[in-house]
Parts: sequence; structure tokens; C-alpha cells
Amino acid sequence: MLSISEIRSRASAFSLRWKDEVSEDSEAKSFWDEFLQVFGVDRKRVAAFEKQVAKAGDKAGYIDLFWPGLLIVEHKSAGKDLNKAFTQAIDYFPGLKDHELPRYVIVSDFRRIRLYDLTESTDVEIGITELPDRIDLFGFVSGYVPRRFRDEDPVNVRAAELMGRLHDAIKATGYEGHQLEVFLTRLLFCLFGDDTGIFGRDSFVSFLETKTREDGLDVGPQLSFLFQILNTPYEKRPTNLDEELKAFPYVNGQLFAEALPTPHFDSEMRRRLLECANFNWTFVSPAVFGAMFQGVMNDVERRNLGAHYTSEKNILKVVSGLFLDEVEEELRNAQHSEHRLRALHERIANMRFLDPACGCGNFLIVTYKELRRIEIEILVRLESMGKLSGKGQIYTDVSALSRLSVHSMFGIELEEFPARIAEVALWLIDHIMNVELAKTFGGYFVRLPLTDGPTIKIADALEVDWRKDIIDTNASAEWFILGNPPFVGSKMMSDAQRTAIKQLFGGISGSGVMDFVTGWFVKAAQTIQGTPIRCAFVSTNSISQGEQVGILWKHLVQKYDIKIHFAHRTFRWSNEAKGVAAVHCVIVGFGCQDVAHRYLFDYANVTAAAAKAEVPAINGYLTAGAQLVILSRKKPLSAVPEMMKGNQPTDDGNLLLSPDERTLLIGQDSNLEQFVRECIGSYEFLNGMKRYCLWLVNAGPSVIRSSPLLMERVESVKRFRSQSTKAATRKKANMPTLFDEIRQPISNYLLVPSVSSENREYIPMGFMSPDVISTNLNLIVPDATRYHFGILTSTMHMSWVRYVCGRLKSDYRYSKDLVYNNYPWPEPTDAQREKVEALAQGVLDARANHPTSTLADLYHPTTMPPDLRKAHDALDKAVDQCYRKEPFTSERERVEYLFDLYRKPTEGFGAEEAGRRKGGERMHLGTSLRRNRSGRA
Repeated sequence: MLSISEIRSRASAFSLRWKDEVSEDSEAKSFWDEFLQVFGVDRKRVAAFEKQVAKAGDKAGYIDLFWPGLLIVEHKSAGKDLNKAFTQAIDYFPGLKDHELPRYVIVSDFRRIRLYDLTESTDVEIGITELPDRIDLFGFVSGYVPRRFRDEDPVNVRAAELMGRLHDAIKATGYEGHQLEVFLTRLLFCLFGDDTGIFGRDSFVSFLETKTREDGLDVGPQLSFLFQILNTPYEKRPTNLDEELKAFPYVNGQLFAEALPTPHFDSEMRRRLLECANFNWTFVSPAVFGAMFQGVMNDVERRNLGAHYTSEKNILKVVSGLFLDEVEEELRNAQHSEHRLRALHERIANMRFLDPACGCGNFLIVTYKELRRIEIEILVRLESMGKLSGKGQIYTDVSALSRLSVHSMFGIELEEFPARIAEVALWLIDHIMNVELAKTFGGYFVRLPLTDGPTIKIADALEVDWRKDIIDTNASAEWFILGNPPFVGSKMMSDAQRTAIKQLFGGISGSGVMDFVTGWFVKAAQTIQGTPIRCAFVSTNSISQGEQVGILWKHLVQKYDIKIHFAHRTFRWSNEAKGVAAVHCVIVGFGCQDVAHRYLFDYANVTAAAAKAEVPAINGYLTAGAQLVILSRKKPLSAVPEMMKGNQPTDDGNLLLSPDERTLLIGQDSNLEQFVRECIGSYEFLNGMKRYCLWLVNAGPSVIRSSPLLMERVESVKRFRSQSTKAATRKKANMPTLFDEIRQPISNYLLVPSVSSENREYIPMGFMSPDVISTNLNLIVPDATRYHFGILTSTMHMSWVRYVCGRLKSDYRYSKDLVYNNYPWPEPTDAQREKVEALAQGVLDARANHPTSTLADLYHPTTMPPDLRKAHDALDKAVDQCYRKEPFTSERERVEYLFDLYRKPTEGFGAEEAGRRKGGERMHLGTSLRRNRSGRA
């Protein structure tokens, strides 16, 4: 199966080939043959042209392209009516066997392609030039199953904003902290209750409008009285209450039990409260509470707590992969069997869910809503079979039909406010689904007073024993763990958080660099030992790339025998809240047990729809393939020159010079020119910028003292370093004339920028003179040849980079220890090596043809000149042939090949058996490669 990026590349060539072609009907075969090749499909194996079938009305017809069970294509000449083409395609259906009926129909006239999904009842039309950007629509052709997740209703965002403004107004009066949190939680319940049938319709609005003054001064006392009524059983209420207040129900559930200070309202605050009360909350999901919470927190609190609240759309990606897809398939298979329907009802009634970082309960809310939706479908089907008593009548006790309640939902949350919101939100979603059940079967179902509620434990999830304190594995319940643990990067963690992570990892090497979210993976792995419990977490994509993969997944697999069941590769995470941070996320579903089917969800880009593919196994890099880890190494595995960081000034800018500062310095003292060198960081290298530095390696003390300009800068360096918190830097304050770390080669060297845009097909790199000082923002390879340059600037190496290197946001962050030192170099013949060297020079020559263009210009995906692209294409083919004779057809194939090269001889996890000699001696990959490839580097 081709990767998404490979399909897009092929689609670009296809659209360019056909967009201006004056095409006749006779060319339709070529058009669709090439279309299938875009998606890596051999048409002869799966589909037929001009398939003759009987049409409606006993007429014979020919299907232009027929893929049994999947696809029918009806092709017309340019400008023809595609609606008629679709009708013609449908007319073939009576002549097909049931198993041949397709899910998809495509009609086209060369210029336009229209796709009909008969299962989803959708159709989409695109122009031929749009194909590269819309390949997600046709992923099914190569085996990717399109999955659509529900988008958010804008009404949720509006509700959160209204509550945020009310919160701000109340807090501004000095009413804050715990009392404000409880007060807002009660208001939220009342707002929902007014529009969803817990209260009489608009009872709360009427109460505010008729029982409070316009100046707002009595709003606080009146609300306090109402809350007291809601906490009092009917028989204990004052006998002289007016009818309007008597009508409010007894809620219980401890929601209104605590006595609070009375807030002081004014006319503006009353207006804002009425604005909230008059808003229609009927269509607001209780999951919006999470967004409301995030919207009213300040930026500092949000960062400290890692509080990123996921949208329903993204929650469904977790829930679907963890259990919902499986349950829905069971439902489809059980639709005509009473026994299977009741067994499924029994199963979902026994499901239990733990979110160990539940926040405001979003994951639990959506999970419970989906379970109740499934339950209603089960009951509807049983009723249609006549297997429910009271068929055709209004049920006298609708509540007896449901076997689900929110007592099956468990959470752990560090802060009280979101925990309380989670409890209320679960009560509300329970009520909303009770109303849905009542609508379906008639009758009235309100679960009041509140009993048998959810369990939300206010505690630090990493300190709680999930198994002992929450999960009862002795009962018949089927447990799942899911959620969205805090997104706090390693460099942003507090000392306490870092200590907790190290302890969870047992102090293993590298645990100090792990993100906070990894603690939940380890905690879950510990919890599920010896059980069939399945887990799924959202995480930043840092756990699936770079250094953290090796540390985390080696620990999880070797110590806990964890297996990945499904995964979503990187996608852009969005939610409803104000000021949402841009986060690139992954989803990983895992457990200790093997599963029959493993699914990988890929994305054409971070904002595209998910494409689902079944794979035999998933590794920690979230690619298809056996588990492996790639750990940092200090030396290259192969016999190649070592890579190192550039020179690090640690000077507060005092040893660095802009062009203007250089001119000024030399103008005041021309003798200093001998100590000024060109200095290049990654930004200057990529963008053709000039910068300079004071390189005082050979400057005698008398020279420095005789120049006030030098003395001023050197003293500033000394002062800056002496104030550092690092002992090593303070020690270097004694040598302020020199860069902190010096690694400058004495001969030409290869420069690799440490950070490069993910949009570039190749990381730009190049040879530099030893007179040019590279900063630590670059990596350098002394003694590198054109052969080394050719391999490193190839598509083969870039495929490795995309999967193994870390990221700065989404940009590549090249690492010598992780990427370069672990890269499996080929074993070329002398002729192959010479060819790579010659074609590498061709790349350098092509660059030289554009002297006014920067490397950023030359390697921009849109502006890359044709001669440079052709030079890279030729080099890519030569490098591929160094690895094997057969061409690689996709990036995924390249990576799997490289992973196999890395896995087979290396010692340790994922390859231990393959790395042992006869007699049990372990063979180290580095030794093996150096022995076999010596003399060829």
C-alpha cells in the first residue's frame, strides 16, 4: 500500500498529464489505467474495462470500469452531463450479483471527477487539477477506508463564550475560587434544566425575570433561595411556597447541598445572566463544559495544568477505535437475532470506563452518549421484532428499558472545579439520553432525584493506584481506559512532574527527557497487567517520533508486553475553546492482548480526513511493521565520518557581528579584520544571509587589550557566563575570548541545518570552507565526500528522517545521535559509489545555475527549479540502486526496508534473536556494519 505522500506525488503528475489533454472517448482506458496507478493498483488484477452486463429493462450494456464489490466507473467525453452518466451507472446494478454491487460510483468527463459514496449517501465533484489536494476522497482505491468524524456545532462555541463572559463579570466583584466554581456549576445545571425537560420549560428564565429586580441587587439572594429549594425534598419544603417555586424538582446528588456565600449582582450582571438563560441550551452538548472551563482559565493556569480539551469530533476518533466500531459491527450483525441483540445489550451494560485525566469529563460524556445511542438502537430493533412488551403502546415505565447509567463512568482529576463540572455534565447527558429514549418509546423519563452517579476522584492520577482504588477486575465488568492526558513538554515540566515521570519509568536511562503524557502510558501499562483491559490515549506526536519513541516503547513492550491495537498518525488537533493552541496529535490504542485486526489511520495532511487501513502490526513510530526502537548512539553504526554540533558561542551576542557591526568595527580598527570570520547558523545558511563573528583563537592578549572595542565585548562575555546557572558555563567565563564550545574543522566540511521545514522534500545541506564558522544551530560532518552528501540529500535518507527525527512543532529537527548515527548506509559497489558522487555533483551544479536564489528558494516545493529537481531525481535513483535493484514504489516501502536493515543485525529490542551469532554470542550492529563496509566510507 502506498503512503499518502506518495499518492499525492503521483496524483500531481497525473493531473498535469491530463489537464490540458484534448481527450477522446477512446482514451478513457488510458485515463483510468493511469488513475489506478496513482493509487498503486494494478488494474489487471482487480478491475475490468468494458464489462458487459444486463441493464434494467433487459438491455445489455458495458461498464467502462468495473471493480466487483467496490467501484463502477462511467466515463463520458468532455462537457457531457454527469447526472445522466450516474443514472446509466445505476442501471447496471440489476445485472450484478449481490457481492458485486459497489459502494462507490465514479463518473467523469476527463475534466471533472464526481464520486458517489452509496453507503454514506454523499457525492463530491472535483476538477482534475484538484486531485492532488483531494486524494483523501479516493483513498479506498488503495485500501484506505475513509472515516468521517462529526464536526462541532457552532452553538457549543456560543454557549461557552456566554458562560465565559458571565464568569468574568462575577469574578470581577471579588467572588472567586471554590465558591465561584460551585456557583457556576449550579447555574449550568439550571440553564440545561430549563431547556431539556428537567425543569418546566423556561421555568428558570421566568424565575429570573419575575422574581428579581432590574437593578440586579436581589439576584444573589434569590438564586441562593432557589438552590435551597432544589436541594429540599418536596415533603420538607415550606407549605406557603408559591406555585412557580413548588414546581422546581428535588435534585439531590449533593449538587446544591453546600452553603455558599451570596454573590452581589448588579444590572449588567443580571443582563448577562438573562442572556445565558434565554439562550437555547437544547442543542448544546454537555461536552462543551470542557471548552467553557478552558475558555475562562488564564494562560498561565492552562499551561501549568496542560489543559487542552478535545472536541467531540476528535474524542470519537478515540472512542471509535477503542470499542465503538466493534460494538457497531456487532449491532449490524445482530440486527435480526433477538439472542445476539440481548447479548450485546448485556455487554454494553457491563462496560466500565476510566478517564485518568478526565478534566471536565468530555471523553466520558461522549462515551456515555454513544453507549446510550447504541442501546436505543438495540431496543428499537427488539421492538420491531415484537420482543419488547407493550409494542405499539406508550410504555408506562420507560426507565425499565434502559440498563445503562452514569455509574459506569469513572474519572480522576487533579482540580476540584473540572471534577464537579464532569459530574454535572454526566448527569445532564444522562438526562438528555433519557429524553431521547422517552421520545422513541413514548412516556416520560427523568432520573430525579440524582442517585447512582459517576465516580470522579479528585487526586493526582500518577499517585493513585488505578487498579486498587477504582478498577474492580474481579467483577464481570469489561473495562476500558481512555482520555487526553496533560500535554506538557519535557522542557516545560516542573521539577515535581519530572520526578514523578522518572519514578514511573523506574529511573531508566533517558526517562528525564520524556514528556509528561508518557506517565499515563506507563501507569496504564502497569494497571492492565494480566487483564483484557484496553486503553487509548490522545497524545502530542512527540511520543511517535524522535528520541522518545525508543525510550517509551522499549519500556512498554519489554517490561509490560504492550501491543498497539490501532493508531491515528499525526493530525491537527482542534477544539471549541477560545485561544486554542495549535497542537499536532496522535492517538494510540493498546493493551496486553493480541487482537484479530489492527488499524492504522493516516492523514493526507494534518487537517485532512482520516484514512483507515488494516495492517498486520503497528510499531512505536506508528507505521505498519514489527515493533522496534531506535535509540541515541554516540557513534555511527556504519563506517562513515562522524557528525557533530557546530561551534557554540554562549556569549549573549557579544562575539557575533551583523554586517553593519563588522563594517563599524573594522572601520575603527583595521587590524581587527584578521579576527573577523564569516559565521553561519541555519537561518543564514538557508536564506543566504551574512553574519560574522570574532574568532579570537590566535589573538594574543596584547592585541585584545589594545582594542577598547574588543575588551568591551570580551568583558561582556565574561560577565554573561559568570551569571549562568550552569557550572560548566561559569567555568568558561575564564576564557571569554573563545567560543564556549569549539569544533571548527580545519578542512572543508558538510553543513546540515538542525531545523528545516517539513514542506521541503529534501533538507538543504552543503559544503563549507573551514574559514566559515558554523554555529551550534547546524550539524557538521568534517571530511565528508560527495558520496556522503549524495546519500544524505536523497529521498531514501529523507524517508528515514521523516520517521525517526524529532520535530520542532512540525518541522524536522535533525539529530546526529538519533538520525545520522543510526542510519543504515548502503554497501555500494565502486561503480555505484562513483555514480552517486557524480550525480551529487550534478545537484551542486544545478544549484550553482541559480546564483541569485537562496537554498530556501531552491528547495521550496513550488519554486524548486526543473534542473535541480531533475538532478535530485537522478541522484535518488542511483542511491536506491545502492540498496537494491528493485525500485521502491513508496516512502512506506523505503522506511520498512530501512527498518529491516536496522532491525536484523542490531542488538537489543526488536532484533535480539537476529543479532545473535551461533552459540548465543550477540553481534552489535555497529561492529557488523563497520566490518562489512570498511574501506568504502
